[in-house]
Amino acid sequence: MRAALRRPVGLAGCTLLALVLAAAVFGPVVWGDRATAVDTAGLLAGPSAEHWIGTDNLGRDLFARVLVAARLSILLALAATAISMVLGFLLGAAPMLAGRRVGRLITGAVNVLVAFPGLLLVLFFAVVFGVGARGAALAVGLAGAPAFARLCHTLIAGISERDYVAAARIAGVGRVRMLLRHVLPNIAEPVIVYATMAAGGVLLTFAGLSFLGLGVQAPDYDWGRLMQDGLNGIYIHPLAALGPGIAVVLAGLAFNLTGEAFASAPRRAHVLPEAGAPPPATAPAANAVLSADDLRVTIPGPNGPIHAVRGVTFSVGDGEAVGVVGESGSGKSVTALAVAGLLEPPVRVEAAHLVVAGEDLLADGAHRRLGTALAVVFQDPMTSFNPAHRVGPQLAEVSRFHQGLGRKAALARAVDRLNAVRIGDPARRARQYPFEFSGGMRQRAMIGMGLMGDPRLIVADEPTTALDVTVQRQVLELLADVRRETGAALLLISHDVSVVTDVCDRVLVMYAGRVVEELPAKDLRTLARHPYTRALVAAVPDMETDLDRPLAVIPGLPVDPVETPAGCAFAPRCPLADDHCRTVAPPLLDGVACHKAGEAP
Repeated sequence: MRAALRRPVGLAGCTLLALVLAAAVFGPVVWGDRATAVDTAGLLAGPSAEHWIGTDNLGRDLFARVLVAARLSILLALAATAISMVLGFLLGAAPMLAGRRVGRLITGAVNVLVAFPGLLLVLFFAVVFGVGARGAALAVGLAGAPAFARLCHTLIAGISERDYVAAARIAGVGRVRMLLRHVLPNIAEPVIVYATMAAGGVLLTFAGLSFLGLGVQAPDYDWGRLMQDGLNGIYIHPLAALGPGIAVVLAGLAFNLTGEAFASAPRRAHVLPEAGAPPPATAPAANAVLSADDLRVTIPGPNGPIHAVRGVTFSVGDGEAVGVVGESGSGKSVTALAVAGLLEPPVRVEAAHLVVAGEDLLADGAHRRLGTALAVVFQDPMTSFNPAHRVGPQLAEVSRFHQGLGRKAALARAVDRLNAVRIGDPARRARQYPFEFSGGMRQRAMIGMGLMGDPRLIVADEPTTALDVTVQRQVLELLADVRRETGAALLLISHDVSVVTDVCDRVLVMYAGRVVEELPAKDLRTLARHPYTRALVAAVPDMETDLDRPLAVIPGLPVDPVETPAGCAFAPRCPLADDHCRTVAPPLLDGVACHKAGEAP
């Protein structure tokens, strides 16, 4: 709501919609008597100070009648929209409710109905249900159901393939409960936004039916009926027909602008308070561009909350490079996304404090105020760049939005940044699409996007995973050069111990959502004390690895975040673990969280 109201379109739409709804609620109460008062001395009077748009053939005030008609017009439009939503949802969910075979037949019928013009369906159903407000509501509602069904079918098809739906299906959850509990909450937002925008078209359709005599009948009246009554004298008294027409246009704009504002409003990760007592506030680390204390990320699951990150505390100094390593599922990328504010509801992010460049990221609007001080380099730049737009304008958008540069100045800076990240012929490359770049060039362009501003912290989430060895080295050297030239700090997420050792000053080792060891990068291979860290290092082959022997691996499987053990999470795989390790979780003391720290296996 706040994001939509910050936009001029959203503010105008919501204000106009509030006025329309106020007229619908209070119009008959305030102006009802005036709208029905007959004045034979003022028949068909023109606009005046007493009657703003004149009177009708019985001397009734037309402006009052327009305001009173708002209630019936809005109620009928909302009723028809509700019919379309409910019926469309049921038709769209038919494959899940009735099975694939029956659902395919229903979906085929919906596709046929979508091919018909909407107005043709409305007129057909209006004839079937008869004239009058009730028949018109059913006709418009049924005619709009196929479009809602197509939307719901598409959304449900995407949601039904998610892992949590499969888990619920395996657990024996019934189809109706699965639909209402797991599917409907995840598609409600786009459906409601679409319904808001569709209500404007429904309002116009109702006015058209009443204008044609198929909708509201006398003595009731809505805006379409008032337009029909004023049509005969439009050349003598045009406002009698134009007044209700203007009301239809304004109400339709109100619904459409509001829906458009909500559809295009940026979503941000909500930071929700944890149930119970909040964590005690702590001060950020001194001289740190990034400081996180007791960072926790909770994801809703079919069997309860999943604690993806559990009480992570760390800091990154100004100009420092800190690496985060660990197996897949250890919480590295989730930590980076939490710092970048890219986790969306219903994911919950909590911390005693989370500060980047002096901005408290737990406060509303913090990432907007942070501006370009935070840059993110994603793992797959092909999915991060919009394939429908050229690379240069995408980079230029950063400077236009955050720094207020004009189109030409921002594009010139984009060319300069592409040149800074060693992309040859940057002016020509800026006019190309992302698919015309190689993998390494796209990654360098992604780094160039981060350099469009003045970043103080660069979060690189496995930036070399999809690249070959030669391009990996180029990207890592580029990140090192960027640090030297800009003084930016670097938070590098990787599962490659060698990459982190070569690039970073300090290393955080994560396992099962916790930091289990923190040490200088130069000591990672020789002075690691946690059994998990030593196992990670041993699993990386080097030039001295004996090729006649099997490669070293970490026995067992990583911990399932859904079932994190009470004691040390690494205990089931650790050769040093005993009963104390399996029952008591070790705290992070002196840079290591292990009861057997430093002991030989």
